[in-house]
Amino acid sequence: MHPLPAFLKEKRQKLRMTQQQLAVKSGVGLRFIRDMEQGKASLRMDKVNQVLLMFGHELGPVPLDRNRLIDEDS
Repeated sequence: MHPLPAFLKEKRQKLRMTQQQLAVKSGVGLRFIRDMEQGKASLRMDKVNQVLLMFGHELGPVPLDRNRLIDEDS
C-alpha cells in the first residue's frame, strides 16, 4: 500500500495534472496539495477527502502490524 503522498502524486501524474490543476479541480489551495504531497503530518481530513474524491477514494482506517510497531519502539 502506498502512503498518502506517494498515492496522490502517482494518481495526479497519471492524469497528467499539475499540482495547480488538481488544487483548482478539487477546490483546495495549491499550498494544501503541496503539503499533502510532501507528507505534512497535520492536514484537515475534510480537505484531504476533497482531494481524494478526485480519484474515487476517501480516508479510512488502515490496519497496522502491531508486532512491527512494538519492534520499532525498541
